[in-house]
Amino acid sequence: MHPDEIDIDETLARGLVREQFPKWADLPMRRIASTGTDHAIYRLGADKALRLPRYPGPGLQAVVEAKWLPRLAPLLPLAVPIPLGTGVPSQGYPWHWSVHPWFDGESASPKRIADPRQAADDLGRFVVAMRNVDLPGGPTPGPDSSGRGTPLSRRDSEVRGAIAALGDEIESAPALTAWEHALGAPPWTGPAVWLHGDLHEGNLIARQGRLTAVIDFGTLAMGDPACDVMTAWLYLPDEARETFRNVVAADDATWARARGWALSVALIALPYYRSTNPRFADVVRRVIRRVLEDREVAR
Repeated sequence: MHPDEIDIDETLARGLVREQFPKWADLPMRRIASTGTDHAIYRLGADKALRLPRYPGPGLQAVVEAKWLPRLAPLLPLAVPIPLGTGVPSQGYPWHWSVHPWFDGESASPKRIADPRQAADDLGRFVVAMRNVDLPGGPTPGPDSSGRGTPLSRRDSEVRGAIAALGDEIESAPALTAWEHALGAPPWTGPAVWLHGDLHEGNLIARQGRLTAVIDFGTLAMGDPACDVMTAWLYLPDEARETFRNVVAADDATWARARGWALSVALIALPYYRSTNPRFADVVRRVIRRVLEDREVAR
């Protein structure tokens, strides 16, 4: 999926575990098929997951998660994966990597959710809890957080480039109108808040039809709360969006920026992943469609 991606096979994965976590060396291991874009994931035994970055982008994620997730987890209403171990570069593998607990359940695709409004309430409470975390010194928004938490305007040139690259694959004029509508919203001037930054179905776990866990904190940062509010379009169906908005108490400006964030993430991702990760490309196409069908920008 990435030009600078490296091959991670079971021999490498098992060798790293054997060297750095010998107590788990004899556990069964199998590669997990995933629409994820950043890590090779192996299930290790019955209750662990091995996460190995595939390219330089998430190279520091294991270190950041090891520092912050044990402190965030007790403050949040959904389970998050407190790392069980953090590996270091070795055997020709160049990045830090991690062992996480394995959460029972499935990726929380819409068809696996029994009640979308309940999911909106659960997810809204998670976003509010993140926003209310009082832990100073959190990650600064920037390249390591894929820009999450930075002003929306910084994405302008990249979004316009993506619209041009997509050509007839999307409705370019409505997409540009929706983007400019978001750019016109007042920027965030309040204090930086804690953000997950990537609350889409691949990073949410459901069990028996209800959200139970949030994983993959690779875009963890402190910044504009709109970056988590964007899950209203990134994940939720139309009928659940107002429930979510009421829970997070998003004002008009934050709501508009959040819509722009969702659109920008999807537009930028689609030309990059449309041939290398078709399943993920289908997810972001749905996000674009949700935004363009939103009555507030479709007028």
